Amino acid sequence: MIKTLSYISIVLLIMIKHDAVADNFVGTMDVFESAPELKPYFDNAFAYAVFPTVGKGGFALGISHGKGRVYQGDQVLGDVVMTELSLGFQFGGQAFSEIIFLQDQRALDEFTSGRFEFDASASAIILTFGAQARAGTDGASASSGVGPASTKQVEYGFNKGMAVFIHPLGGLMYEASIGGQKFRFSSAEAEIATEGPDEAT
Repeated sequence: MIKTLSYISIVLLIMIKHDAVADNFVGTMDVFESAPELKPYFDNAFAYAVFPTVGKGGFALGISHGKGRVYQGDQVLGDVVMTELSLGFQFGGQAFSEIIFLQDQRALDEFTSGRFEFDASASAIILTFGAQARAGTDGASASSGVGPASTKQVEYGFNKGMAVFIHPLGGLMYEASIGGQKFRFSSAEAEIATEGPDEAT
């Protein structure tokens, strides 16, 4: 019981840390844009979603949570909240930044539909700066190669129109599975309409 409570405490601490740095989008983008592996994705993707900090932890039950934004070029399309619950062996806590490149309009529409979820086989690429990016798991990886990025890699690097990369911030990254991540999107236009004309100005 004590161990279980300790792991829950780890999760809560990660969530608190997340809320404290959730608005650090500029710094997070600087980190991702500095990775040469990602340049072809920035050059060719139709849009992308950025999560400055995702907290993940647990014991028998794993919990992940993160707040991000969806961009098309320099334009903010809206905010997005990611949640994930997973059963099975979990240990400790992790914190990481995540970026999801959306290949085309279809991928953007699917991601912002309000009910998008990565399937169980989905995985991301873990970015280890100073070394080449490496795949975290087998299965439906965001990229099929770990060598230098190229136009060919971009062409074949999307899985179902999306490519996902993770940059560890804290904790041990045993794997990069993202299966079960669910996303709730709210458009910037909808938020302005909700505020009303007085508040929006």
